[in-house]
Amino acid sequence: MSTALPPLTALRAFDAAARHMSFAKAADELNVTPAALSFQIKSLEEHLGAPLFRRLNRAVELTDAGRALAPDAQAGFETLTAGWRAAQRTQDHQSLIVTAGPAFTAKWLAPRLYDFAQAHPEIELRFSASLRIMDFNRDNIDVAIRFGTGPDEGLFAMELVDEFVVPVMVPEMAARYPTPEDLAQATLIIDNSIDFLSPPANWDAWFRAMKVNVTPSYGPAFSQADHAIDAALAGVGVALGRRALVIKDLSDGRLVAPYPYALPVSGRFRFLCPEGAETRPQIVAFRNWILEEVAKTSHVADAMTMLDPFAS
Repeated sequence: MSTALPPLTALRAFDAAARHMSFAKAADELNVTPAALSFQIKSLEEHLGAPLFRRLNRAVELTDAGRALAPDAQAGFETLTAGWRAAQRTQDHQSLIVTAGPAFTAKWLAPRLYDFAQAHPEIELRFSASLRIMDFNRDNIDVAIRFGTGPDEGLFAMELVDEFVVPVMVPEMAARYPTPEDLAQATLIIDNSIDFLSPPANWDAWFRAMKVNVTPSYGPAFSQADHAIDAALAGVGVALGRRALVIKDLSDGRLVAPYPYALPVSGRFRFLCPEGAETRPQIVAFRNWILEEVAKTSHVADAMTMLDPFAS
């Protein structure tokens, strides 16, 4: 039996027919006539020396050979498609597709995007706000911004800034709670989005690091960090805000941190892209812009005193 691969067009016809389980629908997808598609599949079966489909009255079904071939044929064409898209992106110097979590998109990127558009009108910037693990080739993504600890094997990875959490509230609320001990009377907003970090970066850890013995009144809990911050901005209570997500509100005075004692966290926001892609012009421009924006609010973080996250 020959091990030579059959023609790619014949395999393509088989893959479409196996996915649709219909010669007519496969022909529509490939923009060929049903007769042409049937001829390609018949030639593939002759190359194999065995049928791949059972032709029924108004349907088709895969034979054992067809079922053996179908998954790898589909995976192979998906890989080829991803590779072709990746090759096309290396020639594209005008568009940039970025994925970031909903909280970072809402609280860090969105308020600043006008400045990037003004500075780089030649770049078409598109966003996918998602926490889903992305495949750069399959999902046609150029840059991902992710929070966590990695590892980021096989990727160009750059940590954006050291991260911490600090109590934040609206300015008018600060007078009611002048000391950390007064937070026992405050409504404390819970952000569950970083519960996976070790050591913990929650209210209990902050009070412990501050050596403040209080029995706080915990308020609403949110699974998304931006929702917790929005609650603080609405005056619902006091949130333990993550640096990257509250730094602009602190800089602009919408929120205040009356006790400038911050608890470092092990997670970082990282700028990620495929190795080698970091030199593409639009990715360089976007990365440099992010670093410039981070530097603009560094004075807010410089005023913070870092606590011991391992305090007991």
